[in-house]
Amino acid sequence: MMKWSTISIVLVIMLTSCNNVKSGETSSKEDLTAKEMLQGIWIDDETDMPLMRISGDTIYYVDPQNIPVYFKVLRDTIYVRGNTPIAYKIDRQTEYSFWFHSLSDEIVKLHKSENPEDTLSFSSQEAEAIPTISEVVQKDSVVMYKGTRYRGYVYINPSKMKVIRTTYSDEGIGIDNVYYDNVIHICVYEGKNLLYGQDITKKMFHTVFPEEVLSQMILTDMDFMGVNGKGYHYEATLRIPESSVYHLVDLTIDADKELHIKMVE
Repeated sequence: MMKWSTISIVLVIMLTSCNNVKSGETSSKEDLTAKEMLQGIWIDDETDMPLMRISGDTIYYVDPQNIPVYFKVLRDTIYVRGNTPIAYKIDRQTEYSFWFHSLSDEIVKLHKSENPEDTLSFSSQEAEAIPTISEVVQKDSVVMYKGTRYRGYVYINPSKMKVIRTTYSDEGIGIDNVYYDNVIHICVYEGKNLLYGQDITKKMFHTVFPEEVLSQMILTDMDFMGVNGKGYHYEATLRIPESSVYHLVDLTIDADKELHIKMVE
């Protein structure tokens, strides 16, 4: 699992960057002439492939899983207000060319499309959410404690709750993808007697994760770990989608059927 110190450093950098972006946005008037020149489809000079379509104050990307983002131009900078605010310094702008500095300090060079068929690359203006599972996943485990047989169930249910994660292309361009989160139902039985049942959602973990981290994670898995004198135990997995970063969280239901949540040590 990623150490909290590393996450904290990354968050400080991101928050500092966001604050700088916001302060820069309020420092001058928007350049409406520059925005008007950006209207249209822009082609990457190196690959000769469409990269983005700009219409009004919105940038649309070729990949339908990338969320359209609002932008504005102030002086020599384009400010993009997606899930994570980003500012790109403009190096060159004419009616048919647009160069800007990416976050990796590369100069991205684009030229305006004159081919009507390039509009086909932007068939959808609404981002397609990425589901983590397509159907309900059921798991159950049987454990013995002091001669009593307990059965713990887990039902991982896909939902329509959206999670937005900011990723960065090889060129250093920030892109937002949208994913569907899950709702996990847990229940413990002794024979046919229901001892505990509860729907678990990501919001319930707000006491163990900073909001900036929790907002980009998905509740992906749950396991029934057993029973002891402290209660019934489950272990949840929360993951940053399409990455190797995940966290394990312990859920304990005590004798009063109160749910206690803490990070796995």
